[in-house]
Order: sequence, then structure tokens, then C-alpha cells
Amino acid sequence: MDFTQLEQIENVLFYVTFGAYLVASVLYIAYLINKSEPVGKGATVVTVIGFIANSAALVIRTIVSGHAPFANGYEFLMSFSWGIVIAYLFAEFKYKLKVIGSFTLPVAWLLLAYVMMIMPADQRAPGDLFPALQSNWLTFHVVTAMFSYGAFAVSFGIGVMYLIKENLEKSNSKGLLNERLPKAEMLDELSYRFVAFGFPLLSLVIITGAIWAEFAWGRYWSWDPKETWSLITWLVYAAYLHARFTYGWKGRRAALMAVIGFVAVLFTFFGVNYFLPGLHSYALIF
Repeated sequence: MDFTQLEQIENVLFYVTFGAYLVASVLYIAYLINKSEPVGKGATVVTVIGFIANSAALVIRTIVSGHAPFANGYEFLMSFSWGIVIAYLFAEFKYKLKVIGSFTLPVAWLLLAYVMMIMPADQRAPGDLFPALQSNWLTFHVVTAMFSYGAFAVSFGIGVMYLIKENLEKSNSKGLLNERLPKAEMLDELSYRFVAFGFPLLSLVIITGAIWAEFAWGRYWSWDPKETWSLITWLVYAAYLHARFTYGWKGRRAALMAVIGFVAVLFTFFGVNYFLPGLHSYALIF
């Protein structure tokens, strides 16, 4: 099988992943509404199918390009989605809360929707690595980013669930949504656990990125927009954990910080890579 055929297979796998995450998002939302076990099981099965297709697409891209799939925006968004889904699947199987999928899977799907609807086709094509990308530190940098961003995405989804649940409880709502969502205390604890998991990995993202920068450009830190916003994101989550441990911040304030933190993550990727000039602009590299 030649590389052209592999690229065609990868393209098919991308569409399978895109479709599976879309269907799974719809099924999880339906499960949130009606709590139908067959619908919930279907959502999990479709998610796993999408995850397998996502994984296979990344493996094929690695074979075709000859390097880890972290060299352009398409490859990182596929990896970002993979990180979100594996973090979500862990949450579902560990805590038996499928409703989290209603607020997490749509995030993974929207990333791929950006690829399909907005990203130019030439930015999706495999290519040779720029000299600055030819470092194992880049692989460590992006792998840790995949898992940390995935954990933060789940924390974001749970944070949104908390805010909705709190408002429903305060208004003494008797509606179905209030019944379907887990207790606010449980949501608060789960959101914290995923932030606590993601934060050390985010620290490694910054450390490995600095080492990579020294290898690529001869300096560890240059206040490039990407570096600056990565630091801002780190500070948001550091403040979250500090406030929780020191001042006992829980509940609404913690949920808002989890949401703000993930918004910072998204801006660090989209805002910096596509709209701000710098060494990390995807017009050049990640």
C-alpha cells in the first residue's frame, strides 16, 4: 500500500471521527434529557468508534509524514480532540457519569468542525518538519499538552454543569434537567480532580516548550504571544488550586475559574496560532 492510499484512508478516518463525535454528542444530549440506557450505551459505543478512528488517523499520519503528528494545525486539533475524548472516556468509566459527555463531546466535535469548515485544505496536508520542529522535545511538549488540555476540557464541561445545577437548585426547579444532573458537590469535586491532574502536565508543557525553544531558537523564553498566553493559562489554574487549598474556594467561584481556564486554553491555541504574529503562528509552525 503506497502513501497515496494511506492518505485516502486517513481522510476517510477523519470523516468517521467527525461523524462519530457528532452522533455521540447528540446521543449524550438525548441521554441527558431522557436517561434512556440504550441511548447512553449507544453514545458510549459511538464515542469509542470515533476514538478508534481518531487514533488510527493519527497513526497513519505518523506513517505518511515520517514524524509525530504535531507539525501543523490539523494534526494538533486531531490530537487535541483525541486528548479530550480519552479524558472523557476515563471519566465515564471511572465515575459512571455519562451525562458529562453532553458537555464534553461537543467540544471535541467543534474542534474537528473547525478543521472541516474553516481550515484551508493545504493546511491539512502532511509535510516535512521545519528545522525548528525537528526535536524530541516537541513530541514531549505536545503529548503533555494533549493530556492536560483534555483534562481541562472535561473540567470545563463539568464546571458548566455545576453552574447550571447550582442555578436550578437555587430556583428550586422541578424540571427534568435538575433531576438528571448529578449533585453540585459531586460536580465540584470532579472538576477539581481533573484540574489537579491537568495542572502538573501543563507545567510540563511549559517546561518542555522552553527547552524546545532553546534548542530551536537559542533562548528559553522570549515572551512570544504563545509563551505569554501559556503562562497566563498556567496562572489561572494555579490561582484555582491555590484558592481552593488556601481559602477553601469551592462551588461557583471554582466552576467559573475552571471555565475561564479552558477559555484561556482555547485562546492560547486559536487566538495565538491563527491571529497573533509570533514564532508559534500556524502560518509557520505550532
